[in-house]
Amino acid sequence: MGKTIKLCSGTEAVRKFKKAGWTVVRQKGSHVMLTKPDYQWTLSVPSHAELGPGLLHKLIRQAGLTIEEFNKL
Repeated sequence: MGKTIKLCSGTEAVRKFKKAGWTVVRQKGSHVMLTKPDYQWTLSVPSHAELGPGLLHKLIRQAGLTIEEFNKL
């Protein structure tokens, strides 16, 4: 069962990505942009009350994390 994403807010997701080594570079409207050195993706996390499971899964995959790693952060 360990593949269930714990849904969270955009703010909480940003906090988790920062723990994983990502840095907030800017905020454009309601989207927070994060980068990581030597990484091809810029994560764009909307500051919504709750992120949908599809978007959250995509962001976790782009960040190079597993769902289990993200849930533990």
